[in-house]
Amino acid sequence: MVQIVFLVVLVFFVLVTIHEFGHFYFARRAGILVREFAIGFGPKLFSIKRGETRYTLRLLPAGGFVRMAGEDPEVVEMQPGQTVGVRLKDGKATRFYLDRLNERTNIMRGEVKALDLERDLFVTLDVDGDIQRYDVHPQALIVARGQETQIAPIDRQFGGVSTGKRAMAIFAGPMMNFILAFMLFIVYLQMSGVPVENSTKVIVSGTEAGMPAAQAGLHKGDWIKSVNGEEIVGDSSVLVGKITASAGKPMKWIVERKGKELELSVTPDKATGKVGVYLSPEMRRPGIGETLKFAGTSMVDTTKNIFESFRKLIFGEFKLDDLGGPVRTAQMTGEIAKQGLPQLTLWSAILSLYLGIFNLLPIPALDGSRLIFIGLEAVRGKPVDPNRESMVHFIGFAMLMLLMVVVTYNDILRLVKN
Repeated sequence: MVQIVFLVVLVFFVLVTIHEFGHFYFARRAGILVREFAIGFGPKLFSIKRGETRYTLRLLPAGGFVRMAGEDPEVVEMQPGQTVGVRLKDGKATRFYLDRLNERTNIMRGEVKALDLERDLFVTLDVDGDIQRYDVHPQALIVARGQETQIAPIDRQFGGVSTGKRAMAIFAGPMMNFILAFMLFIVYLQMSGVPVENSTKVIVSGTEAGMPAAQAGLHKGDWIKSVNGEEIVGDSSVLVGKITASAGKPMKWIVERKGKELELSVTPDKATGKVGVYLSPEMRRPGIGETLKFAGTSMVDTTKNIFESFRKLIFGEFKLDDLGGPVRTAQMTGEIAKQGLPQLTLWSAILSLYLGIFNLLPIPALDGSRLIFIGLEAVRGKPVDPNRESMVHFIGFAMLMLLMVVVTYNDILRLVKN
């Protein structure tokens, strides 16, 4: 159980982290100041600052975010008429202290007469009646209430770089999920292999804990040679039929394990007629061409299935029980993890592809909606009113959170009923 929980948490952590890393990396490449790289939402569990960015782990593992300078209106607490403490280095202001000035050392106190922390980067101070003007370092810090906030010159704000760079910083999150999905499909095929043509073997690929197959001693990799004296020649459907017909009756299985034949007694469950065994044909390791073709085909087929589910959602061809939130996804991930690492890898690839596609939907607060606003700016030649855009994203985020609460509540009820 501990291993399953660890694998579930690991899957979610990797999917979210790789998505947010895409935003982070391309924002940094564009010169944008990234204030925070967060995994999860809500209260902080862990926080550490490295360079200009604070890395945080938060309580609710339902996503993550990269907070870039200028995405929200920048709050500058320094105003003309305010008395501040300034620390200088090489003639430039590197730190501004807004409180507890009497406790600061090696600072110059003065009243702010004028300042520009975005474009011209200067501050003018009245120091004991002497008006002095100082350049401000582009990485200067404002210190207030025990927190340090780095200033963001206009060329380091999200809105201060070209629309192309901004679009790339937003699209990079889903793009990284697509790349991860493609790589995971490749890993899955290398782990599971491809069926041998004209195979005459039926192989055990896994068993369910507590079910008759596991209790009888069947292991992953066993070659099922015969059942009740009849050979099983590469056709798993024949074996399934025999199992179903023998519900509640002992069966004599001959299997080969590591070159040795073993005789096992397996009694299918009387109620379900199942033994809890996963079957596969004899497998071989695929070549590079086969692997790449499989990964590409899997990406296309899975994408079609995802869009088909969106179509049903849009036209109302679903019930509430058909929807699943984080709780149900975690439950399914745990069940798949029990089947083995190859199946968990395949499921992770599907989740990664879904996450990338979902985030590109034109829903407010998602990456797709933000790309639409950037596209509108490129066409109009001027940005949409930031306050209006923020309101649209806020409403969209609130609606998504409301939907998540409803779906999660339904998931919990389903778990209780089961």
